[in-house]
Amino acid sequence: EFMQASWDIEEVQAKGIQHLASFVKDKSAFPYLLTCTEVITLAMKTHIDSLDLQVEGCILLLEILSQALEQGVMMALDESVASCLLHTVRKHSGNEVFLSMLCTLLMMVSASEVAAENLRKVGIIPDLLSVLRRFLHNDKICFSCCAVLWSLAVSENNAEQAVLASALPVTCAVLQEHLQNGVVAESACSALWALALQGCLTDSDYEPTAALLLDALRMNPERAVLVKNGCLALASLVRLSETAALAILLDPKGSGVELIKDEYHLHLEEPGVAEALCLLMNEMVQYDEVMLDMKSQKMEKLLCEIKLQFPFS
Repeated sequence: EFMQASWDIEEVQAKGIQHLASFVKDKSAFPYLLTCTEVITLAMKTHIDSLDLQVEGCILLLEILSQALEQGVMMALDESVASCLLHTVRKHSGNEVFLSMLCTLLMMVSASEVAAENLRKVGIIPDLLSVLRRFLHNDKICFSCCAVLWSLAVSENNAEQAVLASALPVTCAVLQEHLQNGVVAESACSALWALALQGCLTDSDYEPTAALLLDALRMNPERAVLVKNGCLALASLVRLSETAALAILLDPKGSGVELIKDEYHLHLEEPGVAEALCLLMNEMVQYDEVMLDMKSQKMEKLLCEIKLQFPFS
């Protein structure tokens, strides 16, 4: 009430945020802090020129959201909060350190389907892509933005195909830049999977995107989630075009089929990886020429192994 009575006075908002932050360590205060997110974001929006207030507000929101996720509480932030966060992104789009923190906050917010929908409604995708292009070297920003893109693109009722299509080259650039960083590559593979599900590729995209995903699998073979999401992304590409299937078979860096076999044997105890590999193979055998090649590479043997390993799945 103290903050709401004096929206226009920056010092009041700063003191209010600082006082709320003093309750963060008190577990019994958590349910009350949950009700303060709108007040905090509105203070940030009202005093958008004050970087100090933005930073303190962002840190407090991160604390509240972290506790919410730890306790399994899904915070469905409304459209006004999403709008405030978008304003903050736009106003401070050149501040790399602050954006790194803000993008982490957006990633946590977008874990909620409702909040992700609200972020999409206020039109945050072009701004995320702009941030990615500007800070392609920053692994934290790339990781968070790709995770947000995945949350925004994976929804089935997506009406923003043209906007999402513009995300493909940026996401591929992130993966190319951070191929050896497993955490970022994993996030980028997830985003590419979502973009492929939405049919955001053109004929000229299938081959280079498939080759890039294979590179990610080769560079990070030990990361089960990356392997799973990379294979799901490849399966979505193959479903759309035989070009992608041929790119997997004929990759100049080595047979994609051999890579699939290696990845399976590396993750024998991971049903999610096996399922993704089966889905990919199922898409590949829809094309006669590809199926003949897979037969010659004795893929039936691998399928029998998988069937024995997971008889009840």
